[in-house]
Amino acid sequence: MPLLKVDTVTAGYGDTEILRGLSIRVEPQEVVSIIGPNGAGKSTLMKTIFGLLHPREGSIWFDGHDITQFAPHRIVRQGMCYVPQVANVFTSLTVEENLEMGAFPLGKADLTESKERVYAMFPKLRQRRRQLAGKMSGGERQMVAMGSALMLNPKLLLLDEPTAALSPKLVDEIFERIARISETGISVLMVEQNARQSLSMANRGYVLASGENRHEGTGKELLEDPNVGRLYLGG
Repeated sequence: MPLLKVDTVTAGYGDTEILRGLSIRVEPQEVVSIIGPNGAGKSTLMKTIFGLLHPREGSIWFDGHDITQFAPHRIVRQGMCYVPQVANVFTSLTVEENLEMGAFPLGKADLTESKERVYAMFPKLRQRRRQLAGKMSGGERQMVAMGSALMLNPKLLLLDEPTAALSPKLVDEIFERIARISETGISVLMVEQNARQSLSMANRGYVLASGENRHEGTGKELLEDPNVGRLYLGG
């Protein structure tokens, strides 16, 4: 069984149906990128996987467990963490305090070890550990959010638009951090507006439109698909 299996899931808000029989999978130690136009259901999919929404139909399996009706805190304990696009740090807390907030179940010894592991992946956070997160740039805040999610050493990290509104230089830096996270053995599922760059580093990708899978393949296959290029990659 894949690490994550979303099987024919239908979900939405109130009477509005956003996802329509959607299926995806993430294998262990894999980077999967989800792209598509605004309103395709990408963020809704991430929220549904993480238990912020529950499917009306279909099922979600993670690490061999049916988590379809799990609340987010139970999903975290199963080994999945989520970094939303906005409001993903505590702006009134320091970098180090944000990391500690992400590690609430850990004891003191494990907390120290986890901080050292995160600082090794994000050296800039060690340098800024006493700085308030609210005083940092958008790219630095994104690193704090990712670092906080990694404090529990998850099996799967969900990233919703990790490079949104960042300068090209910071976009490159965030993608470098994601690659480094993947190299540690953590699987990554990301929704990303920088479609070409995300597909170029992804093992596999999905193209969503109107809450449905329109295309699926390796990152290379999707980049070379003329239909995907014309409709979703700008040429």
